[in-house]
Amino acid sequence: MRDFQKPGRSAVHATNGMCATSHPLAAKVAVQTLESGGNAVDAAIAGAVLLGICEPQMTGIGGDCFVLLSPPGEDRIVALNGSGRAPAGLEATQLRAAGHGTVPLGSADAVTVPGAIDAFCRLSADWGKAGLKAALAPAIHYAEAGVPVAPRVAFDWALAADTLQGAARDAYLVGGAAPAPGQMFRAPGQAEVLRRVAMDGRAGFYEGEVAEDMVAALSAAGGRHTLADFAATACDYGDPISGDYKGTELVEHPPNGQGATAILMANILAQFDLAAMDPLGADRAHVEAEAAKLAYDTRNRFFADPDHMTRLDHMMSMETARRLAALIDMKTAMPDARPVSEAVHRDTIYITVVDKDRMAVSLIYSIFHSFGSGIASDRFGILFQNRGAGFSLEEGHPNEAAGGKRPVHTILPGMLKQGGRVVAPFGVMGGAYQPNGHARFLTNLVDYGMDPQEAIDAPRSFSDQGVLNVERGYSDAVRDDLAGRGHHVEIPKVAIGGAQTIRIDHAAGVLVGGSDPRKDGLALGY
Repeated sequence: MRDFQKPGRSAVHATNGMCATSHPLAAKVAVQTLESGGNAVDAAIAGAVLLGICEPQMTGIGGDCFVLLSPPGEDRIVALNGSGRAPAGLEATQLRAAGHGTVPLGSADAVTVPGAIDAFCRLSADWGKAGLKAALAPAIHYAEAGVPVAPRVAFDWALAADTLQGAARDAYLVGGAAPAPGQMFRAPGQAEVLRRVAMDGRAGFYEGEVAEDMVAALSAAGGRHTLADFAATACDYGDPISGDYKGTELVEHPPNGQGATAILMANILAQFDLAAMDPLGADRAHVEAEAAKLAYDTRNRFFADPDHMTRLDHMMSMETARRLAALIDMKTAMPDARPVSEAVHRDTIYITVVDKDRMAVSLIYSIFHSFGSGIASDRFGILFQNRGAGFSLEEGHPNEAAGGKRPVHTILPGMLKQGGRVVAPFGVMGGAYQPNGHARFLTNLVDYGMDPQEAIDAPRSFSDQGVLNVERGYSDAVRDDLAGRGHHVEIPKVAIGGAQTIRIDHAAGVLVGGSDPRKDGLALGY
């Protein structure tokens, strides 16, 4: 139990239904959808699409999504891949010939065709109850009427405003500047797009005037996108992947989402007695940092579009995890995991909803970098993701950029199962941090017995690109200890990630929600 004399928030308890997400309006709309007779899918779509208006630097209809869904009365989990593909005309050879070693973040070459709208339409048709018009109505209203910009959103907006180019500056700046907290943001062009989708389904987005507007903007920016690329966009169902962590099953989306990275990292951590370590001590932060280096190195070697990936079994193998764990020195940080692990390897906004029938939805929806590519369409102001930056330009790499291919994604929705039953949909935002965040959330629950809100609140650390970021919630003594082991320790300028979860207490018939104080949102139930 938290200390009620210190700042913090309680976990939220309810019985009929619940939503946890990063913005209060989206949580409210999702719960209202449940109260009016919609199910978890209707509520998740309503909340997610609204997040594109409330947090446009994080997500929007020019992006992608991944979904895990547990149908009511069943123990199975369904995975839906709503990530788009590169335009048919994209070739890595062209980018290498232009002198690029990586896909330029703010270029049209980084724009893959948005997949989220197709996925929302498919979800609504296959699993929804209220219908697409009802699910999109709240976002249409708020896009037209406007929303007051929340404090964390304003903070992020100001940091990334320089990313915006051309028409995007007109659509996403207010009076030529990033809005301050409480200023109104409106997106009437997106309201019109969503009205067309509500009436005509996916054709309202991937065909006709909306598609023409998107292709024209991308072509003007040097892109190779065609109307045929947009018309061909299609999400697809798949089987989730999972791994056992001390009796709790970690269920993840299959590639091209990087859920296997989270499973591998959890498997590495399972080789250590985390429960005997101080949850906020140097040993735990060190072993987690080293495990992340090794798991992420594995991802960088093998991860790709599932049609091009051949080493998934290797990543999921407990033997691989044991061999990688044996490389960790508890006293010394490894500067670079790649040469250390060579012998072992020789041979990716979040919303969760649970309804009264215990249908559970874990949905993550993103435009990748803050404000994505920074490119928006002229007429409707659709901001494009830069997911194509997830491709490699290394010749022969399984994730090498190519037309019609899906890039590696950082985003990943998660679920936990115990005794074969879903007990917690959850997700962690934060770009590259997400697999590490899944492992941290899981071990907070399993090894340290934290409740959902405590597991989210707890301070975080993350080793990324040679720097061990350690939040201010850690003591200076821990930071000094980690530096003494060879880590380059910094306090991050921006809080590490964000997270939401809903724990399902089947025996008591109660839902317990948690939402990250690092964001503006909350858990809300009824």
